[in-house]
Amino acid sequence: MKTILNRLINYDVLSKEDARQVLVNIANGEYNSSQIAAFLTVYMMRSVTIDELEGFRDALLDLCHAVDLSEYDPIDLCGTGGDGKDTFNISTLASFVTAGTGIPVTKHGNYGVSSTCGSSNVMEYLGIKFSNEKDFLKRSLDEAGICVLHAPLFHPAMKNVAPIRRELAVKTFFNMLGPMVNPAFPKNQIVGVFNLELARMYGYLYQNTDKNFTVLHALDGYDEISLTGTTKTISNQTEAMLEPADFGVEPVAARAIEGGSDIAGSASIFLDILQGKGTEAQNNVVCANAGIAIATAEHSSPKAGFEKAKESLMSGRALQSLRKLQEVSKR
Repeated sequence: MKTILNRLINYDVLSKEDARQVLVNIANGEYNSSQIAAFLTVYMMRSVTIDELEGFRDALLDLCHAVDLSEYDPIDLCGTGGDGKDTFNISTLASFVTAGTGIPVTKHGNYGVSSTCGSSNVMEYLGIKFSNEKDFLKRSLDEAGICVLHAPLFHPAMKNVAPIRRELAVKTFFNMLGPMVNPAFPKNQIVGVFNLELARMYGYLYQNTDKNFTVLHALDGYDEISLTGTTKTISNQTEAMLEPADFGVEPVAARAIEGGSDIAGSASIFLDILQGKGTEAQNNVVCANAGIAIATAEHSSPKAGFEKAKESLMSGRALQSLRKLQEVSKR
């Protein structure tokens, strides 16, 4: 690691293979926590290159506990986090709304590191069981239309990094990697990222795969469609700018989509929205993100996807997906 750190301190960059090997070595416990923290810190001070990001991704995918759920042709809705906005759990809610339309969802998530409440925090609070057993995940998909893939159960290689990330409590390049390393390898994916540079990197890397994808970045900094302004989208077919009007809705104020001050507060907002007690702004933001997932999976328009999402939410089918997943978790 000393050689690697000296190279990076001298503004050198790593090859794809060197980046991959560093993560393999971290997983094998070959570096101490100070060395790992120093390595992470480098990438807080300069941008990761495409080769480095690809190498890190390849290492995590090689080392993960893969689970084959391809028979469901599922979609994942996942954000990088790290945008510093502390919104409520939009992509997780959008996942249940999407599942409520009949599109299977393999939701990859983790505990919050740089935010108050990550996807796994709210799922755990609501009684969702975390498991990497294929039978349980298939039962979840069969009955609820969604399964939750809690990252630490599928990426044991990262056990040496998790406590350091918690202590640092700021975004690191692992935020960038999260959406790329879903252990179910879904062919359909919505990815929200925290800056435009990363959106372009994701677009470049995903275009070299067989994924059907849409990458999202709100130009005012959100790692999802916020409806507070314009959102940049990059997909297999095109790059575009999305406006609230494309979903047939008005822009929302940033304060209208803020999250809870703690996990209990975040879970309360989560349930309120699924139970039809959300504000218009909250409902529209969730349905805009679910709408893009639906549009990506079904090759339809954002407005058509939004209308399907709204119907799933307001009819209670999204809530039913959560209730069924809670039931499966108790068995």
